[in-house]
Amino acid sequence: MPKAIVISPSEDYHTLRLKDVPLPSPGPQELLLQIVATALNHRDLYIRQNLYPSISFESPLLADACALVRPQPNQESQNLRFPASTRVLINPGSGWLSDSAGPEGAYTVHGGTSTSPLGMLQEYVAVPEGEVELAPGHLSDAEAAALPVTGLTAWRALSTKSGNAEAGRNILVTGIGGGVALMVLLFGVAKGCNIYVTSSSHEKIERAASLGAKGGVLYTEEEGWPKALRRLLPHDRPFLDAVIDGAGGDIVGSTWKLLKLGGVIVSYGMTSLAQPTLPMQAVMKNIELKGSTMGSRTEFGAMVRFVREHKIRPVVDRVVTGIDNLEGIDGLFEGMKDGRHFGKLVVEVEPRNREDQVQSKL
Repeated sequence: MPKAIVISPSEDYHTLRLKDVPLPSPGPQELLLQIVATALNHRDLYIRQNLYPSISFESPLLADACALVRPQPNQESQNLRFPASTRVLINPGSGWLSDSAGPEGAYTVHGGTSTSPLGMLQEYVAVPEGEVELAPGHLSDAEAAALPVTGLTAWRALSTKSGNAEAGRNILVTGIGGGVALMVLLFGVAKGCNIYVTSSSHEKIERAASLGAKGGVLYTEEEGWPKALRRLLPHDRPFLDAVIDGAGGDIVGSTWKLLKLGGVIVSYGMTSLAQPTLPMQAVMKNIELKGSTMGSRTEFGAMVRFVREHKIRPVVDRVVTGIDNLEGIDGLFEGMKDGRHFGKLVVEVEPRNREDQVQSKL
């Protein structure tokens, strides 16, 4: 029988459990997909730490997936767009079609909760054909699996919400090294933005610079990192147009002096678990603080097309192989806990050699 990984309840940190599951039976206009690779996100760690709502002990974990279309009875009679062996990406959420303001109805992210029975840390899934996109051919399986959640979140934060995804704009991306922050960096560079970053690590700032960042500062600087950042900004545009932040805390208080009048702060997460505040000085400067989540099906398609057109490669930090490699997968969660990773943490559910990956892209 196919395998899946779920969690078993534990007081402080839920444990991983491998279980047998039936092979899915696709309905009309659904695809039978074999998961070849999937990836971790912070929400998966929060689920294991019991810090996320509606946790399920039966729904497989993880929302990211690169998968292969597998043959099924009557597939040809349904006129499905994706033939067998096509490599696809699965939209990591459902219930949000196209409204740029937010979900039209009940929106759910796949993996590990009772709000969706679908999770990607398993061998096979059945999904509606309209919920998948052709995987960009220049990406490996691991790179493709690293894209859906962080790519969609970054795309919406920068392209939809910031209002400043334009050549020459100065954008600050905080906490470089995380998957979303890195995708904002890559998207921004491709759009011609001047991207600046913060980190607690010189090495991560240097790696960000190698990916196109204009510069970066340590948020542990004794003098205060905003002063250090101001010295890096161009003389002809000595201010920030927007900030893309996933940590929360005092991000408004730290950046309002650097932002232009009417500048924008987009918050897509609060990994520090501290709530941001809006000081009156920021109000008087007409600073906008905008919340941003993953994104719509329409935004997912636009993001994947942009990645394909610009040959963008998500950064992968580490890959472990095998659905039964519980120790290795646990190690990825530990790596996310300690925060030393630079890029995505990936599980190759069905490891494939390079020739097979190339063949499935054709």
